[in-house]
Amino acid sequence: MTKYIFITGGVVSSLGKGLAAASLAALLQARGYRIRMRKLDPYLNVDPGTMSPMQHGEVFVTDDGAETDLDLGHYERFTGIDAKKGDNITTGQIYSTLLKKERRGDYLGATVQVIPHVTDLIKKFILNNTEENDFVLCEIGGTVGDIEGLPFFEAIRQIGYELGREKVAFIHLTLVPYLPAAKELKTKPTQHSVKELRSIGIQPNILLCRADREIPENERKKIAQFCNIPEAAVIPAIDVKSIFEVPLALHEHGFDNQVLQSLGINADPYPNLQVWRDIVRKVYSATEEVTVGIVGKYTKLSDAYKSVIEALTHGCIENNVKLNVKWINSRNLNAKNLDSKLKDCHSILVPGGFGDDGTDGKILAINYARTNQIPYLGICLGMQMAIIEIARNLVGLEDASSTEFGECKNNVIGLMTEWKKGDKLEKRAKGSDLGGTMRLGSYECKIKEGTKTHEIYNSLIISERHRHRYEVNINYKSQFEKVGVIFSGMSDEGDLPEIMELKNHKWFIAVQFHPELKSRPFAPHPLFCSFIEATLKHKNEQI
Repeated sequence: MTKYIFITGGVVSSLGKGLAAASLAALLQARGYRIRMRKLDPYLNVDPGTMSPMQHGEVFVTDDGAETDLDLGHYERFTGIDAKKGDNITTGQIYSTLLKKERRGDYLGATVQVIPHVTDLIKKFILNNTEENDFVLCEIGGTVGDIEGLPFFEAIRQIGYELGREKVAFIHLTLVPYLPAAKELKTKPTQHSVKELRSIGIQPNILLCRADREIPENERKKIAQFCNIPEAAVIPAIDVKSIFEVPLALHEHGFDNQVLQSLGINADPYPNLQVWRDIVRKVYSATEEVTVGIVGKYTKLSDAYKSVIEALTHGCIENNVKLNVKWINSRNLNAKNLDSKLKDCHSILVPGGFGDDGTDGKILAINYARTNQIPYLGICLGMQMAIIEIARNLVGLEDASSTEFGECKNNVIGLMTEWKKGDKLEKRAKGSDLGGTMRLGSYECKIKEGTKTHEIYNSLIISERHRHRYEVNINYKSQFEKVGVIFSGMSDEGDLPEIMELKNHKWFIAVQFHPELKSRPFAPHPLFCSFIEATLKHKNEQI
């Protein structure tokens, strides 16, 4: 029988519920259990697709084309299990469904209310398609006490009551801050957070207490007494240097054992955590460091490029090197400061993005990488900017640009109006809604034999995840090929360039898709492994 584990947070946001949930999933998986992970986001947006990365971090895209919260990236990377559309729900989606049902008359004249109508839809989402899993882990976004989160807390309270103690566990993540002036850790924020949770009818089984140092036994005992749980169920979640240590650290504090015991399950067998120990060993055994310059416009918030950073880290683990990211704001990049900002980079990466703000700086960085034989990886917009740079400086189309930035004579990048997804023809227009209208999810790509890309993937057909609405204009293909561009990957129908590389460059590859979304610490993406290998080689050549 499937058991449900709900992970909530209190005191402040950004405590790491996603990592805690992913780590618990990895620990349960290491014992042989079948798990599924879901995220419930209380915000009113239908999905994060139209939200600024500066507000909510990156948008993580699933194989089946859902634009989801970045925590689903943690879930996938820690478990290796691909998330699905049905694994992320928002208040916006709940109310959209509710209002459609009301307009159809599905409620038979009843007054539509938060309880039971909204909470019933939330419960249906949580319980749907879970029969084949031993555990379903559901993370509730935000913090307890947030007004928009109340229907979600009420829904999981009801599930706890309806299914009973042996089928439902509640884990609450809180903060135990250290006050330098008092020279002590303070437990009161945790006490008040649990009090808030209990006021809406939820008694946590386990507390995860975030702290920047060890929590003394007397403080843990105090928390246990005030929060009405066993002392062994107060689990320290101490800051660690690498996120790959989190599953191991939580296991050492008995986290997974407590979860199983709270559900009446014997804690045997002992989890096989060797894969995590190997990753941590590799992280700390690396002595050499490489510097990758990431040129983008959201550089003030690293979560905007979360999966890119993780994929680069995975590539570094595979090459036994440390990653040093140099953040370069493309808005501030110009011809005068270009060399001073990029000269100490061993490679350059331009990630995805939208709009023309900062594109001039990205084109300058790409030109710098191309003309100085510096390894370059372009992702999504990073490929489109590479095409524009080459069109202007090698093909001779000085006005070459993208129709995303306005009308132009040589639109080497243009809006997709239709494309095939399986047997279905997708169509879009310039005035289409922004949300959910891009080319989303996994599509197959045919690799050209004998290319560097073919060498990297060691396959003639690959599948990668997409999130974009503009493409390289196929009508300019022959002009690009004359100046040394190789379109080494094409869409299944052969009309959309997916990958380009330069013939006379030691490592210059740009892709229309997002390879970072499929990289795992125990299965690094081959493109990032090769990119870091080239980065290391370039560094050694400079010495």
